[in-house]
Amino acid sequence: MKTLFLECSMGAAGDMITAALFELLNDKEAFLKQINFIGLHNVKLSSELNVKCGIVGARIKVTVGGIEENSEDENIVAPKHNRVHCSVDDYKHAHERNHINLETVGNIIAKLNISDKVKTNASNIYHLIAEAEAAVHGKTINQIHFHEVGNMDAIADIVSVCILMEIISPQEIIVSPINVGGGFAHCAHGALPAPTPATAFILKNVPIYCSNIQDELCTPTGAAIIKYFATHFKQMPLMRIQKIGYGMGSKDFDAANCVRAFLGETKNNAAMQNERIVQLQCNLDDMTGEAIGFAVDLLLQEGALDVFTTPIQMKKNRPAILLTCMCNENKSNFFAELILQHTTTFGVRKFICDRYALKRNTTTQETVYGRIRIKTGEGYNIKKSKPEYDDVAKAANLNGISFDEVIKNLREQKWL
Repeated sequence: MKTLFLECSMGAAGDMITAALFELLNDKEAFLKQINFIGLHNVKLSSELNVKCGIVGARIKVTVGGIEENSEDENIVAPKHNRVHCSVDDYKHAHERNHINLETVGNIIAKLNISDKVKTNASNIYHLIAEAEAAVHGKTINQIHFHEVGNMDAIADIVSVCILMEIISPQEIIVSPINVGGGFAHCAHGALPAPTPATAFILKNVPIYCSNIQDELCTPTGAAIIKYFATHFKQMPLMRIQKIGYGMGSKDFDAANCVRAFLGETKNNAAMQNERIVQLQCNLDDMTGEAIGFAVDLLLQEGALDVFTTPIQMKKNRPAILLTCMCNENKSNFFAELILQHTTTFGVRKFICDRYALKRNTTTQETVYGRIRIKTGEGYNIKKSKPEYDDVAKAANLNGISFDEVIKNLREQKWL
């Protein structure tokens, strides 16, 4: 299995994660060219070699209007004369350069020249940050205005990581326990303990620890990226390493200040994979079928693992619908909010489930019907495969044959 392991023994920041993943690429210049032409106006990404404790790695520099803004120090407010106003339409309508809300960030991301998958991932990561900021400041998500975290360099970091994850396409992402540092971090609100309240909120249910370094090592941006993409949090598994990336931070300590990325193969153990997922449910007795169908489609489009409805009988013999949404644990708040927004329910029930699952993969095969995506599952001495429904249905319609006939021909030709 293609596995990415991130070692966060010196914390994590957006630029450090970007640099570590950047080092895993075969064509680094192509990535820099891509990220610099996605539509982040006045923002430029570049890389340089950097040495920490004698180890050479990459450092990613983000400049806004020609001035570098330090992602690792994102909680420190730069002097006014060092902060350049960017002429992005959505950005310049914010009341201050370093105060933008979640909707503005979403509008900026939506207009970028990137894939829908990258847009969704980047927006979801910002949603995690907004949830944390809202919780620690006692406000709603819509009332939150990002400070340093919302600057264009942070948007560049988050979008860059999402693009790199799409390029690398690991099947599994394992992250070590995270060193969050100690002492105090100086930000717009004053001196806050490290990890800052927002970082601590994001890293709930994640293994973290404090070293003797009296400095902030894990930023909210780094925490949100890690929380969103991580499949598991544990020490490095048995794996055959193929590439190693060193993502350097800007600060210097007695220990090498970097995030290490290991890309390789882990053994596909002959056992089922135990996963933790969340099941969200609510009862609906006052919605039309069309409205429920719209909500189901929306949840699936936003990346829910599965969404389904079940007819039920409620009190006073009222017929109703039980809506069930299954999602990854780190996205449960996001999907609960969508359910509350797009259905008539006043509450959503949350159930944490352990799931036994085969390790899955999707490949594209060239067949007599054109390209057909094949989903495979493997584990516990079991191996199975099936074609993607949409591709089979399209092939059946184009060739004037039945759905079952397409499946039969694919099996006869050994594509399944």
